[in-house]
Amino acid sequence: MHTFEATQQEVMPQIGDPKMAFAHLRPACVLLSRQPTLHNVETLSGQLREVEHATLQQLQDYVLFPLRLVLKGGGGAKKEKVVQAVVETMTQVLEKTCVQSWETLRQLFSELCLCLCSPCDPGKPADTSEELKLAVLRCLDALLHAAYGDIVFKLFQAAMLPGLGAAVSLLLAVAEKDTCRDVRAAALKSLQALTMQCDCSQDHVVPCSEEREALGASFASFLPGIASSVARMVTGDVRQGHAVTVRAIKVWSRTVSLVMEDAQLQSIEPQKSSRAHLSKLEQLMVHRTQDWVKKTSGRLCVLLKKIISSTVAHQHWRVRLEVLELADHLLERCGGSLGQCVGLLLEVLVGAVNDVDPRVRERCELALRAASQTIQTSSKAKDSESKSSFTDVLSENLHSLASSLPRLMRTCDDQKKLFVLNVLLGYLKLLGPLVSVVLNSAVHLHRISKALMQVLDLDVTDVRIVEERGHGALIGTGSGSLHCVDVRRKRFLFFTDDAIFSVLTEICQTLGFYGNIYLLTDHFLDLYRQSSVYRKQAAIVLNQIIRGAAEERSSASQEDLKASVMLVLEEYISLNNWHVNMVAEDSGSHGQDQKVKNNWHVNMVAEDSCSHGQDQKVKNNWHVNMVAKDSGSHGQDQKPSSSSMATLRQLNSNIWQVCIQLEGVACLAQALGRDFRPLLMTSLYPVLEKAGEETLLIGQAALNAMWAISEACGYSSLKDMIAENSDYLLNDISLNLQRLGQHPQAPGVLTVMLRHSECSQLPLMADLLHDVLMALDLNYQHMAATFCSVLYSLMTSLAKWFPSSCNRTKKSCRSQQISADQDVFDVRHFLLDYRKQKDLAEGLGMRQDDLDGMAGMRQDDLDEENYDGGGPEEKADLPLAPPPAEDDDDYDGGSPEEKADLPLHLSMSKEVMERCIHLLSDSSLQLRLKVLDVLQLCISVLAEREDDLLPLAHRCWPPLLQRLTADDPLVVLQAFRVLCTLAASCGDFLRSRVSKELVPKLSSWLTQQAGISAQATPVYCQSLAYRMQLLLLEGLGSLCQSLDLAEADLHAVSEACLPYLSCRQPVRLQQACLRCFQKMIQVDPDTLWLTLTELHCYLPHPPHPHLHPLQLRGMGRPRDEYSDNVLHLLRENFDH
Repeated sequence: MHTFEATQQEVMPQIGDPKMAFAHLRPACVLLSRQPTLHNVETLSGQLREVEHATLQQLQDYVLFPLRLVLKGGGGAKKEKVVQAVVETMTQVLEKTCVQSWETLRQLFSELCLCLCSPCDPGKPADTSEELKLAVLRCLDALLHAAYGDIVFKLFQAAMLPGLGAAVSLLLAVAEKDTCRDVRAAALKSLQALTMQCDCSQDHVVPCSEEREALGASFASFLPGIASSVARMVTGDVRQGHAVTVRAIKVWSRTVSLVMEDAQLQSIEPQKSSRAHLSKLEQLMVHRTQDWVKKTSGRLCVLLKKIISSTVAHQHWRVRLEVLELADHLLERCGGSLGQCVGLLLEVLVGAVNDVDPRVRERCELALRAASQTIQTSSKAKDSESKSSFTDVLSENLHSLASSLPRLMRTCDDQKKLFVLNVLLGYLKLLGPLVSVVLNSAVHLHRISKALMQVLDLDVTDVRIVEERGHGALIGTGSGSLHCVDVRRKRFLFFTDDAIFSVLTEICQTLGFYGNIYLLTDHFLDLYRQSSVYRKQAAIVLNQIIRGAAEERSSASQEDLKASVMLVLEEYISLNNWHVNMVAEDSGSHGQDQKVKNNWHVNMVAEDSCSHGQDQKVKNNWHVNMVAKDSGSHGQDQKPSSSSMATLRQLNSNIWQVCIQLEGVACLAQALGRDFRPLLMTSLYPVLEKAGEETLLIGQAALNAMWAISEACGYSSLKDMIAENSDYLLNDISLNLQRLGQHPQAPGVLTVMLRHSECSQLPLMADLLHDVLMALDLNYQHMAATFCSVLYSLMTSLAKWFPSSCNRTKKSCRSQQISADQDVFDVRHFLLDYRKQKDLAEGLGMRQDDLDGMAGMRQDDLDEENYDGGGPEEKADLPLAPPPAEDDDDYDGGSPEEKADLPLHLSMSKEVMERCIHLLSDSSLQLRLKVLDVLQLCISVLAEREDDLLPLAHRCWPPLLQRLTADDPLVVLQAFRVLCTLAASCGDFLRSRVSKELVPKLSSWLTQQAGISAQATPVYCQSLAYRMQLLLLEGLGSLCQSLDLAEADLHAVSEACLPYLSCRQPVRLQQACLRCFQKMIQVDPDTLWLTLTELHCYLPHPPHPHLHPLQLRGMGRPRDEYSDNVLHLLRENFDH
């Protein structure tokens, strides 16, 4: 309804004739004068909307008279709404007209001020409604905007000084003490309009220099009250809202600039005569002398510090933006008079350089650009007083801030720390090219550098730094698109926020961008050399300085940059700084086993029929015993001493130092780009050394450095970079392998090269790999573990470069499936053979000559048994006798010509496998595990050459069997994996050995352990025994399939696996057992069907009426713990 009426009033034509307008408004004005009611006021307000602005201007005094009359006679709570309506109507009139009479302006100004003040105490605000106060303040603002320029300036004459002061005090009281945000903001806006510095969108009177000087002189008397009151509002409760704070900051800055403007103060003539001849009102005026300006500037500086400290890090971006406007405005207009505040104001500007809000950053860049131009202009102006004023202020502030920076970083919160660092960064950016001039001062350079050294101090107490290992995983990530790995974040002593470190990094880069590269490099290299305390921090700073100097338009030339890079690189990769101690002294390659206090030993216990009942539980089973090693020496390591903690800190510090230096090499390469390629001859080998380190942090940093160097030098990948530089890398490795005592890292470098090379590099590495094998033979006692890592990398690369094309397992399965399909269709042959076997079993079809022949065969078998020393069953399954051990070299098979034709990768694999056979019985647990890993890869590579693999498999079997039956559980796990790989490659060659020497023991252990796992808690799944069960169940099926075990062995394995079909077993063991049975079913489905149906059978009736019903043990049994898994196997494998 209201919207319709407003639209209708807008469409209706307005009255333009003054006579008609007067006739239209006169009744309402007369009625309002006689009866000052709310209805009459609203009636007049409605009629005023129907009059044009120009016409209303002529009737302004006539319309305002009844309204002013109501204001003079109004009072009390009953008429508040009437007064509010009158004030709103006056606002409507003033917004459409101009005040051309001084008397009208003065009277309206006084009447509106009286509406705000208390009748009892005119110095205090009236206790009226918020709506009335807001209406009066808006009317006062409209009055000041409606006054003509020559009229409004009469408010600031000496005669009006008391009234003006009362109005200012009243507005400050309302703004400071009222509880309504809108009222406080409106009061501050009216005060701003009173100073003729309103920033709204309306047209304003722009005062000339003389009028502005008169304004400044008038408000100089009120400056102390305005500045202190508004400062209290700015620093007040944050719950007042950002709008009040923003308006208060604006009033403070505009009022101060109005009184302390440099242009005004310079034009003021010094007062020569006394003030005695002046009137009392004129004596109230403040004469702005130099002494007054100096004292006032000091007091304003105190207030400014409070304002800035409470608002510079405000949560709302508008407040931060307004503080930035304050600093820029005062620097531009009051830079001379507020000399004591220049540093503080510059601090505000530079502190907003990295503000989170883009609008604040953009405004800050504009302000800094203007300030920087002012500085450069003043520095170029000779014989000028401002020649070095700004530069001196900035350098002094920079020195002061750098001096207090360590203290602030220790005591302040992260938000304050970030602001302080942003201020420091802003000073450097504001100085620009003058940074090099400031840093020529030894005092400034020393203070800034020491501040950075203390702020960038790292926390090196984390024990995980020295503990974490990741050698194999790290080096294996160099194949594809992974360009970097996540490196542990640096932890600093005095801050935790990543944004703080980013600002510190930018500060160092800014120093390199503007500073003298030679001066900075020499200074921080001196700090780097002075003490290990500053070495890490100095390296961080040097890395970023070089990066900053490499940016476009920096002050450093390319030649200067290259010289500095070579200087820093030489210092980084020097022997003392690159090869620092990062591992405890007692941690050798064979000493790793000694660190484990309790070690598990797995021993095979033979079956003994005369043993006690307790021994019967463990016969044919692995017996797990807990054995403590070196109990005397390890018993003392109960509590870490202070010396051990110091050693830990030193090791962590050394690790971080190497990581930072690796980052530095990457920064140096990125700084020079392709010009860094000649320096690869001296820098690439050291980086590869660190990439081969077992410490996780160093390996990650080295790998990232390698990627950064390859990209900076223009290589497409790590492989290309290593291939291009492989000649001198291989030469260095070859020389260092001959001096392993001085260069123990050489095998690690070769390991990294192998991981990041291609098969085309193999011929170049052939001689070097032979040197490695020779070095292994000569340094077996001390370097076996290290060389095994090299061999593992070699075999991993060979397996990747030359994948084996032989897959015996799949061929065997395929042939078995074909034969099984043929048997299904040849029903007649099956029935005839069945009848024949039945007659033979009953003795019906056996002739005498057959009996004689069987007797002769039996006698021959007995003779062979006596000759060989084995039982009849054992002899039946034995293959051809292998040659004796001393003839192993002859047994390798093949003529010398055939061996010469052996491909290079197979020849290397054969030599490596021969070394592995000898190392399988080493006393070091770590070495045995590594050897088994290498051996598994050798078997995979040699699988395509059976003539070469089988002799090696024959020689490998005795130590491998020892690892399977009498070793640590970890070794047994890995040895079984090797056995599965070997069985898949050799097949029938191992059938007899596995059947006689391994299957009974494995079956017995599985049977014994089944009872334990069926009653175990969920924690059991974390034990080694559980892992052993899972691995055996996963591998036995494939082993039976690969070796094509006989029915007796298959029955033994199936009987051992049957308990794991119970629903009481852990779920993963049940699943592994199901997969094991599925693979055994492919070997001999009949035997497995019979075994499963003895547990549970689901075929109570024959499939055809002519067939006799079968009587199986599993028929008619109720559902038990095996039923579900057995039925699942029967339905999935035998239902067709």
